[in-house]
Amino acid sequence: MLPIPDEILKSYNALLAKKALPQEFRTDCRKWLRYFLDFRAKYRPPDSRSEQVRLYIEKLRSKGQSDRHLNDAAQAISLFFSSQPKATPSLVMRGSGEPPGTTAASSPASRKSDMSASTAVYQAAVVHAEGPASSAGATTETAAKSARPGRRYDEMRFRVKTASPEWDGIIEKLEAEIATRHYARKTLVTYANWTRKFQHFLKDKPPARLSPEEVKAYLTYLAVNCKVAASTQNQAFNAILFLYRHILKKDFGEHKDIPRAKRSNYIPVVLTRSEIDAVLKHLAKPQDLVVKLLYGCGLRIFECLKLRVQNFNFDEGILTIQDGKGKKSRTVPIPRTIMPELTAQMERITRLHDEDCAAGYAGVFLDDLLEKKYRNAPKEFIWQWFFPQASLTKVRETGELRRYHLHETDVQEALYGAVRKARLKKRVTCHTFRHSFATHLLQANYDIRTIQEMLGHADVRTTMIYTHCVPSKTMKERKSPLDF
Repeated sequence: MLPIPDEILKSYNALLAKKALPQEFRTDCRKWLRYFLDFRAKYRPPDSRSEQVRLYIEKLRSKGQSDRHLNDAAQAISLFFSSQPKATPSLVMRGSGEPPGTTAASSPASRKSDMSASTAVYQAAVVHAEGPASSAGATTETAAKSARPGRRYDEMRFRVKTASPEWDGIIEKLEAEIATRHYARKTLVTYANWTRKFQHFLKDKPPARLSPEEVKAYLTYLAVNCKVAASTQNQAFNAILFLYRHILKKDFGEHKDIPRAKRSNYIPVVLTRSEIDAVLKHLAKPQDLVVKLLYGCGLRIFECLKLRVQNFNFDEGILTIQDGKGKKSRTVPIPRTIMPELTAQMERITRLHDEDCAAGYAGVFLDDLLEKKYRNAPKEFIWQWFFPQASLTKVRETGELRRYHLHETDVQEALYGAVRKARLKKRVTCHTFRHSFATHLLQANYDIRTIQEMLGHADVRTTMIYTHCVPSKTMKERKSPLDF
């Protein structure tokens, strides 16, 4: 077995020291990394980082490693990826015998989810969830997200205990308050992380002694010393405002004395139809179908990935989005152009569901307490994800095998590679296709209020941003731009 290359070991050790991890855990991390580099050199796995981790964990499981060791190995490799540049040629691949020029950050566009694997493959591909789903503020979504190696370490690091029990208690109250209000998981992660940063800035000053002056000093520090963007500064302000009002129960004082950054007029990036087709050409299934729905129906990425079988009404050609942003629901027309692909995906889900039931799995994850209200819902076909994850998630408390939907990073990584292959000169994200959906409808002279309803905007002024290039003139029957 080859040793870890010096340049990789140096950056890896620096990250371990920065994270202040226990010395014995650092030794284990270097051991798992060495095994991982040997695994990559020997088996040449796909370029996708998530797929490499999954195959590596399967290999360790086949060697009889315990669940605890599998979790430690996954965290060690997640830390390794964090220490490597995102879009530069990977030193590891060259150090492990890969030809020069190979990039570890390239997209898994060629990777396809095996929707008809046997029961034995399901059991071998199970990812073990590390954190309890029943902890304060946690949801089934959080538990399933934590099943992805490294995701829980990155997103839920605010739960790590610090030297201040008072601030640790504040975080617990924050989780409970956000769960009570049914805010999104991302809101919890954002507000909790800003609270931890605020705590670090104050050097663990007791929360009972805080005043609005500390907020002003912190926001000034972000703007002057850290030179953060206006949106970042305002996000920090909103998080701390929530902390003062709902957790500390303190008077926030006059807002006028607290600096607020002025946002610039943002003009969204919009792709032409030819550019969209060029990107789709380099996407594999099911990521290509996800992107087609993002553009064809104007969906947000989380709205698309959380679609279930019952959201599709093929007879009427209507797609219902449940619990969109702000817990709002809406309907949009299903693009006729991709109807054959959607029905084929539905058939694959049917076969997968039959095999899952035969394997004795516990069903899909449901939001809130729906499972207690409808006990058979997790196994019913209408509640199955339209874009299911390839592997099952093992819930640590019960030992149940459950299935979650496709993770957003799978789509983001695939889209990143497809955009590079298409050689586009624009910054493209998943949300770019929603911008393109609205702008192309305006170019076709659709009424602004119709577009507002299809996008699910509460205020028409939000939709007006798309009038920067094309004015709305006439009213038309609602249609998907994929059908133009």
